[in-house]
Amino acid sequence: MSEPNSAVSKPTPNLQLPGNPRYQPKQMIPIFGYDNLWQSGPARVEISTLLALGSLGIIPKQTIQLLDGEMMKKLLAITTTEVDRVERTITQHDVRAWIILAKEITGPELGKFVHFPLTSYDALSTGQVLQFKSAHNNALQPAIMSVVKALTNRVRETSKIIQIGRTHGQHAVPITIGFWLATILDRILYDWKALRNAEKNLVGKISGPVGAYNAQVLLGVEDAAQRLFGKSFECLVLEPLNLKPAKISTQILPPGPLYSYLSACTTLSASIAQFGRDCRSLMRTEINEIREEFSESQSGSSTMPHKRNPVHFENMEGMWTKNMGELEKVGHTLISEHQRDLTGSSVSRDFPIIVVNLQHQLNSLLRLNKDNSPFLNNIGIDEERCQRNLKLQGDLIMAEPLYLLLQQFGYEDDAHHLINHTLVPKVNKKKGISLIDALIAESRINTNLQNALEKVPTDMLNKLLDPQQYIGSAVEKAIEIADQADRIIQEIEHNQQQPTKI
Repeated sequence: MSEPNSAVSKPTPNLQLPGNPRYQPKQMIPIFGYDNLWQSGPARVEISTLLALGSLGIIPKQTIQLLDGEMMKKLLAITTTEVDRVERTITQHDVRAWIILAKEITGPELGKFVHFPLTSYDALSTGQVLQFKSAHNNALQPAIMSVVKALTNRVRETSKIIQIGRTHGQHAVPITIGFWLATILDRILYDWKALRNAEKNLVGKISGPVGAYNAQVLLGVEDAAQRLFGKSFECLVLEPLNLKPAKISTQILPPGPLYSYLSACTTLSASIAQFGRDCRSLMRTEINEIREEFSESQSGSSTMPHKRNPVHFENMEGMWTKNMGELEKVGHTLISEHQRDLTGSSVSRDFPIIVVNLQHQLNSLLRLNKDNSPFLNNIGIDEERCQRNLKLQGDLIMAEPLYLLLQQFGYEDDAHHLINHTLVPKVNKKKGISLIDALIAESRINTNLQNALEKVPTDMLNKLLDPQQYIGSAVEKAIEIADQADRIIQEIEHNQQQPTKI
């Protein structure tokens, strides 16, 4: 059977990202777009291997000189669609299909060294790591940086806007909008650090079919690398790709580092989802403290024109739900049969879905409106509604400090029980009576309570009359987290070099 002729004009490339075609963040297309999958990963490993062989003299000088910039460009232009065609019609093996196409470009003299002395997953495993590192440095990292900057600004500007805190869906005690946002920001900062650390731990391999460098040792490749450069052949291939080798591998890379990276992506995805869920809840008609920006031509419902649905907030949570399912698939590849089996091969092709979904979440937060202002900056906060909700239960929300003051200043019985089972029922039963009113009335018939109240300092007692003064360190904590974010951003920007194109 004749080999395919690559001179035939190429069709329009298929740039669809893995996962649902509805979600296609453009930053990921150069890396994970379908027809870019070879050029962004395995082909780079193959080219680096040829260059390493040339540096050792295993490929003669006049032969390796054929691998000039133009030839490299052609090798990197081999599309996944082309590989698929050759795989289906000739090889039934994707890497052997790529080799056939590569040899058409290199010619026979250099072509006999293509894929020498690699196994498929030297190129595929390492190539996929290159893709994830490229996605991290060139897409995720800049987007996370922008989100952190924008969210930090929102924390500062809302640090003093008082809001009722909620637990179990019920009014608890007062906080501030900035404090709530700071809890999200802190989670994102933590997850971002974990993600950066996990990215640093991603490794590659050029170690052969079982990881023992069998062919490299037999053929003298390893000896030549050590003799000429004082390092392994594996390092000669990986270092130009900005990769470190795994300490030991089988036919595939140890699965832990990549699982840790994708797990960190999913945890960050969850923090964004938490923000989405919080905002969705606060956007309920009966709460209405938060508003999602609504464009002029947008429709909230196909049949109810009055609705303004939290579509972007809901989508943020949906992406995390998708990622949880994808991470489970990654987890199933943590084990394999002996040195490797094909049960994980098809699954691993879906691994990029996690970073695609995460990028979509980040893009949602950064989506520009017609005024080029990002979505995160335009989330509306209704301060009047925050005040209304704060006052909804009157001073019942001051039950916590009241019971603690009574306990601290000598109430001999159970102050929690007193408020929970005596005072609160009276407030709920008789409209117009406050918790403090009920407390004073009860003290007239309860000597123990009266004695304790007399010991409470007047300034503390007065604060019970104003829930707005019962925000603890909400403002200070919000600013503390914002300051922490600024320091992290400054440190990263100080140390950051231009992203290396992998």
